[in-house]
Amino acid sequence: MPSPDPSHAGAVDWSTPPATRPVDAEVALPGSKSLTNRFLVLAALANSPSRLRRPLRSRDTLLMAQALRDLGAGVDDATGHGALAPDWVVTPATLNRGVDVDCGLAGTVMRFLPPVAALADGLVTFDGDVQARVRPMGPVLAALRVLGATVEDEGRGTLPFTVHGTGSVPGGDVTLDASSSSQFISALLLAAPRYDRGVTIHHVGKPVPSEPHIEMTVETLRDAGAIVDDGDANTWRVEPSEINGLDVQVEPDLSNAAPFLAAALLTGGRVTVPGWPQHTTQAGDAIRDILDAMGADVSLSREGLTVSGNGEVGGIDVDLHDASELTPVVAALAALADSPSVIRGVAHIRGHETDRLAALSRELGDRGVTVTETDDGLRIVPGALTGGLFHTYADHRMVMAGAVLGLRTPGLVVEDPGTVAKTLPEFVDLWHGLVDPGGDRS
Repeated sequence: MPSPDPSHAGAVDWSTPPATRPVDAEVALPGSKSLTNRFLVLAALANSPSRLRRPLRSRDTLLMAQALRDLGAGVDDATGHGALAPDWVVTPATLNRGVDVDCGLAGTVMRFLPPVAALADGLVTFDGDVQARVRPMGPVLAALRVLGATVEDEGRGTLPFTVHGTGSVPGGDVTLDASSSSQFISALLLAAPRYDRGVTIHHVGKPVPSEPHIEMTVETLRDAGAIVDDGDANTWRVEPSEINGLDVQVEPDLSNAAPFLAAALLTGGRVTVPGWPQHTTQAGDAIRDILDAMGADVSLSREGLTVSGNGEVGGIDVDLHDASELTPVVAALAALADSPSVIRGVAHIRGHETDRLAALSRELGDRGVTVTETDDGLRIVPGALTGGLFHTYADHRMVMAGAVLGLRTPGLVVEDPGTVAKTLPEFVDLWHGLVDPGGDRS
């Protein structure tokens, strides 16, 4: 069971606003973290400058941008699209220096950049937040050694570690177990075109979680001109090739949309997220079917996604293996439903920003919900909810879960809402604008 994070003992907590009326709003969201960081990595490895339109500016993406600058890339602001975000213009990295990389708590930084660092000419040291030092890294570090890179760590397969870059990596075939994170595969794929022989990855073990994120990586590689063969199950082959510069618009982050859309269902209101893509590789798109199954009216048009509800929430039995980042918000909805729910397929989120299964079990349980932690998920039986402090464990998704729970839980206080800056710095302001416009934001 995780303990509340002592490093946030002095953080300002947040009294979440209860819903006093049905919400009715359009909520415009900034870009996808997953896409922004993939585009940044490919742009840094490209053969010409790139332009990222409407990228996400959050702690995770700013850490990625700074690390790439340190490795010799240019990541500069350009004229963009008003308040959402200016564009980023990226010039390719020289990779001719050794640096120290601050990963923060960003899985994409700590996993996507070591394969890039192996192409650098010098020592690249990786470390991050205290909580990051327990996130698994072993499979990607072991794979890099097989592919010809030199990596030194403390024998735990976690941060901190050092990659000894020599300017090139032989590449070739590698077998690994990515059942704890799809990011292990994406990390190797993104740098693979620049390896001498490319890379062929074979996954062995339990099914890879969040597989849409691998599809996202493959699609972004193909957008940049890379040749990727993913026709065989659990095997990905990337040919050695140039990576072309990109000019792309980043889709809104669909996982970050989940709490706002959930509010429409819970309050009997209506929320529209403009710019929702008709086709996407974002795992967060699964929220459409989940909310529909829990009683919402869900409509996707060219203008965006609209969710409305009547205030009644049905329990659900759902496998979130491919969309596990939605688990905290779905669990909060389940705690407010009119019947029990089961969330399956998410054993791997024990290794996310915190042990999310244990954290949800503890925090929902403390609010009066009966929660049973299973081998791969949670069984949730709603109960009479009580206010109090909802700990977030430095996890942005726990902040979002707390906000949803607070819609029907007067007196709920969310610990350290600032941790949501990892993916959506504007979250608290957007939430008050939705639920309690003009109200107290303390």
